[in-house]
Amino acid sequence: MNTENFEEELEPKKISKKKIIAAALALAMAGFAIFAVNTYQNAYYQAIELINYNPKLTTQFFDRNGELVANYFEDENRLYAEFEDIPYRMVEALVAIEDTVFFEHDGVNVEAILRATLKNIKNMKYSEGASTLTQQLIKNTLLTREKTLKRKINEALIALIIEQHLTKEQIMERYLNHIYFGHNYYGVRTASEGYFRKSLDELNLKEIAMLVGIPRQPNSYDPTKHLNLTLARANSVLNRMKTLGWISEEEYNEALAEEVKVYDDTLSKNKAPYAVDEAVREASLLYDNVRSGGYKIYLSIDLKTQQLARDALEFGYQKILERNKNANTSMLNGAIVVLDNSNGDILALVGGHNYTQSPFNRAVSINRQLGSSFKPFLYQIALDSGYSTMDLIPDISRVYVEGSGEKNETKEWVPKNIESNFQGLVTLKDALTRSRNLATINLVTSIGLETAHRELLKMGFKNVPHDLSISLGSLGMSPLEYSKFYGMFANGGTLIEPKMVRKIVNRFGAEQLFESEKEQILDPAQNYLMIDMLKSVVDSGTGRAAKVNGIEIAGKTGTSNNNIDAWFCGITPDISVIIWYGNDDNTPMPASEVGGRTSTVPFANFLQNYLKTYPAANRRFSIPAGVKKGIYNGKEEYFTAKSPFPSASRTAASEDTLF
Repeated sequence: MNTENFEEELEPKKISKKKIIAAALALAMAGFAIFAVNTYQNAYYQAIELINYNPKLTTQFFDRNGELVANYFEDENRLYAEFEDIPYRMVEALVAIEDTVFFEHDGVNVEAILRATLKNIKNMKYSEGASTLTQQLIKNTLLTREKTLKRKINEALIALIIEQHLTKEQIMERYLNHIYFGHNYYGVRTASEGYFRKSLDELNLKEIAMLVGIPRQPNSYDPTKHLNLTLARANSVLNRMKTLGWISEEEYNEALAEEVKVYDDTLSKNKAPYAVDEAVREASLLYDNVRSGGYKIYLSIDLKTQQLARDALEFGYQKILERNKNANTSMLNGAIVVLDNSNGDILALVGGHNYTQSPFNRAVSINRQLGSSFKPFLYQIALDSGYSTMDLIPDISRVYVEGSGEKNETKEWVPKNIESNFQGLVTLKDALTRSRNLATINLVTSIGLETAHRELLKMGFKNVPHDLSISLGSLGMSPLEYSKFYGMFANGGTLIEPKMVRKIVNRFGAEQLFESEKEQILDPAQNYLMIDMLKSVVDSGTGRAAKVNGIEIAGKTGTSNNNIDAWFCGITPDISVIIWYGNDDNTPMPASEVGGRTSTVPFANFLQNYLKTYPAANRRFSIPAGVKKGIYNGKEEYFTAKSPFPSASRTAASEDTLF
């Protein structure tokens, strides 16, 4: 073996320096190319988010007349404005103060960058930026505000990409809709309507200058906090516009002299919080982004009626406190619902005495015993079974014995009238008018508990107790749910589901309309006999305090056991009103608080003010075909073919008067 040759073979081959440098350059170029591609891809993916701009938008609620009820938003209160809705003076003012050559550059202003760089080097600190409006938009939507070379390079690259995909108008639209204007107002339309209560096309030049000056330092230039600073900044904007020749000296001086009124409104501007909560619940069954989707939701409520209802509920609340100095104000509360009889629209919904103290919506969420207010539905079953309003039923006491337990233990139920007396035989009309408990129990016994239970279910009631306690209203319900059943009486026997939301419009203008479900439950003629009986309750019975001159009112009072709940359910030819008062913890109210006092008085207060507000409201119930009027025991009474007067006195009826 030749060891010399072996050692020579082991010696490494010499590589020239040129090859090493070339290889290093190739690797560096490949690395830079990979870095450049990755940087561009990352910038492009970030730019896509802004190109496909989809911000969180405020949903707005309007009443039946188009008046704003509330703004509803998640994190950012933003109302969107299309570019064509933005005043050209606003675009000029913004460009003048922030980016004079906005419509000329490609996203990056190289001249401004060089000028700012020289100034920063001279001052030995970062004292001036050179961001275009495009870059500012990127910084506020996609990137952090850190002042590093890497971020600035990324910002510039994204700006160039965006300018290739969007027009200047689209970029301007995104900027003015996204930017923060202080006071939790995002977007120029939100700020315009918030600070000045004006739409964009109503702004004067000074107000425009104030708005475009705010985004530089939103908290410092918030006009509700630092109006003098805001005005000084606005004057700078106006002076810049004059210097550029974009406004004349005369326009400049006029703008300086203009007076401005700044409002410090709540962000939600919620005028009907309980109603809006219910509307949100309804809308959320259809859309999962109600809080951020930018919908326009048109409600059935009428803000004037809503205010009257709130005032009436408070009126009744204060009356309770006047009668009971030791009332538990932390527990005492109430609710009121007002329906439009014709279509089931909820005209007003107030779920409590004070929303700020308790947003719990009693109009919707409570389940309270209805007491005697439930009796009309049992009497309606009797009428539909052929009973007459003049038929006699016994108002006498009975003892009911029930067996229970394995040992067959028994317990007694001895119901009583409110007055603790008996009247022997009374007509159905008198029994309901004076809310006679014993007569009602005997009536249910007469028509049959099974029949009563079955017919109540047909009417639409749920969870109906299968015992005689239904005679005294042991069934529980919320005021809103209950309102549709009294609305049925007012509608000639047609049951209409109450609705709060009438129409929803999405941010692109697509509409969805909502109609209430309707079902004819009662014969109109038989139903009118109940209207007549309920009118008697208000005219001369337990609901006398609900009477208002000049209008027919039908209604029924209700008080549950131990004065825990006090109801009045009143109907007029146009509206149905359900009022409830009670303690939130289900403890009894004072003995003085019964439906015939506690809830009738605020009803009368509401209706009097409602008629002043809407004097054209109908005052008399219409009488359907098939209803006849005759004389019974010396008084005019109504009857139908199905519910004629008792046979012994039927010859006294004058059957030739038809309606």
